[in-house]
Amino acid sequence: MEYMASDYWEAYESIIPKEKHIQTKAETFIVEGYNSLFRHFLARMRRMAKCYSKKVEMLKLSVLLLMHCRNKALYILN
Repeated sequence: MEYMASDYWEAYESIIPKEKHIQTKAETFIVEGYNSLFRHFLARMRRMAKCYSKKVEMLKLSVLLLMHCRNKALYILN
């Protein structure tokens, strides 16, 4: 069974069915870590930044480029 994990913000309870919802920090810390990584390295993901993505495709490509670089799979930068 698939489920959705969230933190303890009450608004999630009103939109996610109880049988599919788990509220725990143990399941969300990985996602929060990636969010932090994206905001650190990609200006277009930071709050209060002048840089932002005008096209979804450019956002996707920026995230893929960052992940390839972080995983050392981007050989032109090594």
